[in-house]
Amino acid sequence: MIRRIVVCLLPTVLLLTLSSAAAQQPTKVPRIGYLSALSQPADSYRREAFRQGLRDLGYVEGKNITIEYRYAEGKLDLLPDLAAQLVRLKVDIIVTQSTLDAYAARQSTSTIPILMTASGDAVGTGIVASLARPGGNVTGLTSLSRELSGKRLELLKEAVRGLSRVAVLWNAADPDKARDVEETQVQARTLGLELQSLGIRDPNDFEGAFQNAVRKRAGALLTLADSLTINHQSLIVYLAAKSRLPTMHEQREFVEAGGLMAYGPSVLGLFRHVATYVDKILKGRKPADLPVEQPMKFEFVINLKTAKQIGLTIPPNLLVRADRVIR
Repeated sequence: MIRRIVVCLLPTVLLLTLSSAAAQQPTKVPRIGYLSALSQPADSYRREAFRQGLRDLGYVEGKNITIEYRYAEGKLDLLPDLAAQLVRLKVDIIVTQSTLDAYAARQSTSTIPILMTASGDAVGTGIVASLARPGGNVTGLTSLSRELSGKRLELLKEAVRGLSRVAVLWNAADPDKARDVEETQVQARTLGLELQSLGIRDPNDFEGAFQNAVRKRAGALLTLADSLTINHQSLIVYLAAKSRLPTMHEQREFVEAGGLMAYGPSVLGLFRHVATYVDKILKGRKPADLPVEQPMKFEFVINLKTAKQIGLTIPPNLLVRADRVIR
């Protein structure tokens, strides 16, 4: 009888022993790689939006998730090495900001999932096969910067009476921006506008670019967002005010810094939302099976203080369409 009791109890004792051992096993903390061409100060609000998105899903940095940050500080040639560093650390996911960041990461690994936060033309650059079926190890979000160029020029034309010539400020060292300029040129012709290209490669080029715009009598300025222009947005809005040039930007943060207008998806919203992709990947989903999402909501922001400073009166019908007016 005693032997029967012992035999019956053995499976239970074994199960409890295994359960106890499993409970004592340390839980693996996911490690996320975060790759950006920006400087750390310029990226601060984006980084915090990403962290907030993770917290909303129960991931707290330093507790149940680790983030390895790598910043190129505007030096695009450093991106491949920084991406390779993250691969050597064997991170579980690499979160990237722009098309160039994602491209550098993809060149370094074909197995670690890569998430784009605000990519430009991911299909045209070959990073993904298509938005619906990205294939491979890359997916995420697109900012639709190129597709919105016509809308931004249209709003500029409404804001500046008699506008005929628009200067476009862009980073000529970024091949993705060259495609943006080509599309903007097409949209400008459709609207009867002449486009003046102001390609820059270095922070020292900004002042000369603005002098060139004034000399050729540009009536307004369109800024294309990338690491160079974002890192120096304060200098851009200062030079624009000094040159009395109305400006249109892709991101509202430029307007909050003193630019005139911005139209596009919320960058902070994109960075919060990419955390949902992190969650899906950590729970077993494959990047190839997750479509690249396009933003559905856009924000139009106007800075009336800047308008007054440069002597521009914004038409009332434009003001009522703005999602936010800085007074």
